[in-house]
Amino acid sequence: MLQKLKLIINDTSLRNRILFVLVALIVFRILANIPIPGIDVVALGELFANNQFLGLLNIFSGGGLSSLSIVMLGVGPYITASIIMQLLTIMSPQLKAMYQEEGEAGRRKFAQYSRLLTVPLAVIQGFGFLILLQRHGVIEGLAGLDLVTNLAVITAGSLLLTWIGELISEYGIGNGVSLIIFAGIVASIPTTVRQLTFTFTPDQLPTYIAFLLAAVVITLGVVIVTEAERPIPITYAKRVRGMKVYGGVSTYLPLRVNQAGVIPIIFALSILLFPQMIVNFLAGSGSAVIATVSGFILNILNNPWVYALLYFILVFLFTYFYTAITFDPSTIAKNLQKGGAFVPGVRPGGSTTDYLSKVLTRLTLVGAVFLGVIAVLPLAIQAVTGIAAFTIGGTALLIVVSVVIDLVKKIDAQTTMREY
Repeated sequence: MLQKLKLIINDTSLRNRILFVLVALIVFRILANIPIPGIDVVALGELFANNQFLGLLNIFSGGGLSSLSIVMLGVGPYITASIIMQLLTIMSPQLKAMYQEEGEAGRRKFAQYSRLLTVPLAVIQGFGFLILLQRHGVIEGLAGLDLVTNLAVITAGSLLLTWIGELISEYGIGNGVSLIIFAGIVASIPTTVRQLTFTFTPDQLPTYIAFLLAAVVITLGVVIVTEAERPIPITYAKRVRGMKVYGGVSTYLPLRVNQAGVIPIIFALSILLFPQMIVNFLAGSGSAVIATVSGFILNILNNPWVYALLYFILVFLFTYFYTAITFDPSTIAKNLQKGGAFVPGVRPGGSTTDYLSKVLTRLTLVGAVFLGVIAVLPLAIQAVTGIAAFTIGGTALLIVVSVVIDLVKKIDAQTTMREY
């Protein structure tokens, strides 16, 4: 590790990339502490203390929502837009071809569509938040120009944060959007620890010990499953050209148990939180019927067992969904056949595609079940203890561990490339 640190310090390009990430995250934290005007701080604190839903939303805003900053929406609208676009690839062959077959140019165009979709989603989410917070007395009455101004500010803040995240991905190291969420979680750790310390009583000691053990189990499990892979043996056919023989070597194709990484967790939470925000908004409607129906749905979503079941199902499904998007067995089989490679005992072409699909489905089942169990485990602890901070802490821990592993692996890849 010391050798790699020395290499990072001595390598100008790699050092500049890491410094760029740090500077970008500092800018983000500064933006997250610039509040929009007209906030009642006392009412805001009471609202967040009694609302687990807003606590989870605060994770995706990078901590900007708890202070109602100009970036209070965070990267949530962009994540939602990305989910919608990737869901559309299933229904639209043109979008699927753009994302999977047109290379870097197709992905850039696909990303541009996601950015354009982010704007209306940010406007909708921002309007819903402002009305919701106004009803709880957190923001003074907004109407006309004041409402439009605040809405424009927080929409622009979300787009600015998305742009900073893309700059990190392009000029820094790691996934910029994930790093912004990671930075917001890390920045909230001192507040969470202080809150748990102030509310601690001796009779809660077993609860705190159980939470620490769960944190260790989650960390260990995520590391093991993220690193686990299934090697598929690959053999290259021998080819004779002139007096030389090429090929004949054996290697392997690594298939990860958790091919999707932390993305299913982020997707699942985004899908769960968006309906809750809409229902919360409609619950204060002037129509008695709409308010009654919204209140009924809100009570169902607030039931911890229903929430945990939906969370598990969404994580499970999104793991398969994202794996299917990022890893196409048919394309891999075609590339192997073009390169004169084959899996021993399996015919090239369609048979190889079927074989890879079968192995990947079994591996993804293990990864999907594991991610789902780990995701709902903190919810189970919260249901037993009644401490909401444990739920948010468990979800945050899951994201943090996965992002750190991904970041370390990318730094390792950069240092290894420079060693060669």
